[in-house]
Amino acid sequence: MPTPHTFTLPDMSCGGCVQSITRAAQSLDPAATVQADLPQHQVTVTSNQSREALARAIADAGFDEAPAA
Repeated sequence: MPTPHTFTLPDMSCGGCVQSITRAAQSLDPAATVQADLPQHQVTVTSNQSREALARAIADAGFDEAPAA
């Protein structure tokens, strides 16, 4: 069953960023869905992949996650 994973990505600022993140997530899991909240710089990826694998793919696409508060 797919699990939602939320990432805070300070460098995500536009629709092009969301497209890059979506491509990265779907390269691991073609069925992954991505919902973005640009004002909050958050993206939720629902996928069968692990959070760690998704975080690596997103980082490889150029978007590092904000450190935990």
